[in-house]
Amino acid sequence: MLFERPEAGRRAVLLQVDLRRQDNPDQEEFAELARSAEIDVVQVENAKRDAPHPRWFIGSGKVDELKTLLAWADASLLLINHDLSPGQQRNLEQALNCRMITRTELILTIFAERARSHEGQLQVELAQLKHAQTRLVRGWTHLDRQKGGIGMRGAGEKQIELDQRMLAERVKATEQKLQDVCRRRVQSRRGRDRRGTPTVSLVGYTNAGKSTLFNAITKAEVFAENLLFATLDPTTRKIDVPGAGNVVMTDTVGFVSALPHALVQAFKATLEEVVHSDLLLHIVDAADPLRDERIEQVNGVLDEIGASEVPQLVVLNKADLLTTQQKQDCNSASLVSAVTGEGVDGLLNAIGAALGVVAPHQVRLGPEDGKNRAWLYQSGAVLSETMLTDGSVRLTVQADDKMLGQMRQRQVVIESSEACST
Repeated sequence: MLFERPEAGRRAVLLQVDLRRQDNPDQEEFAELARSAEIDVVQVENAKRDAPHPRWFIGSGKVDELKTLLAWADASLLLINHDLSPGQQRNLEQALNCRMITRTELILTIFAERARSHEGQLQVELAQLKHAQTRLVRGWTHLDRQKGGIGMRGAGEKQIELDQRMLAERVKATEQKLQDVCRRRVQSRRGRDRRGTPTVSLVGYTNAGKSTLFNAITKAEVFAENLLFATLDPTTRKIDVPGAGNVVMTDTVGFVSALPHALVQAFKATLEEVVHSDLLLHIVDAADPLRDERIEQVNGVLDEIGASEVPQLVVLNKADLLTTQQKQDCNSASLVSAVTGEGVDGLLNAIGAALGVVAPHQVRLGPEDGKNRAWLYQSGAVLSETMLTDGSVRLTVQADDKMLGQMRQRQVVIESSEACST
């Protein structure tokens, strides 16, 4: 891209550095990320340090060990489960003469391969550009070259300044495109708000089975596979929920521990759907031995994006992988299997209850009040209609407190606020 780096194949050594007095990223999760990127991890190497080495992140002895190991394993790629400074990354690549990929870069690689929609590709591009900007600071020796002469921006301008300016321009252009996408999302959300349609978003740790469950509920055909970040592009479908009527459900990108801040910022337009939801379905892999830690990690990301106050319903998925005793231990939460369909009907009822069952109301409109009649139908609130002898109509509508307030403002006559038969 902007700097010269060693070529890399698919055979890799994975390096896990445990820093004392710090929370270290999960090694198994990192190995799964590598598998999702179709990288063949031929060897796992561990190291312990009190603090990162200022030059290589690891010590000189471990550098020598890695040289030998890479040659023995015929690997041209080193994966390290941390984020290094640009200088440390450059020095380590030069010392080992192999390409090195950090945790953030591996996640960015997966995102770039999986994004299919125009919006998803823009979001990944923005994250990559912002990450590249951090690599230009004391990152690569060739950027110290001076350029001058006819046709240049100015005599003596450094290559790093040209690259920084080019990146800044691309970041600005990409952000503008994403702002256009965000405006369209806001318009769609306002339309749903006007119609009083509740929104439910599926969130959770990556590979918890969100997309499979989404397909089971909505009959959609979202790509679902046993890979981390199988879903990047959000998908929205309308479903009918007992007690709540029409509900808009959205499948979202999965989270991981220590999700890079650049990705959170780049996917802000998508994640805003989560923030503005009426209910979050927090999908958890019930068979994951680290499920409690995964729940905490997802809640941490929700807090970071400002969605911690949104009502949440925890759903334990993959019930088909549990024993009878394990299922009994999960009776405090919704337990489902997206694969077999077990518990899906009960989950829909739980969603209706969480959104609040809205009792039908009867309203009366005069023969001249076609505007309010059209508005109620457009809102999707009308359950039935009866024509009266004086030309007026009696409508049975399903409305929450917000919509009832809107009807009063529009001077719609509410005859009954009691539950009634349709």
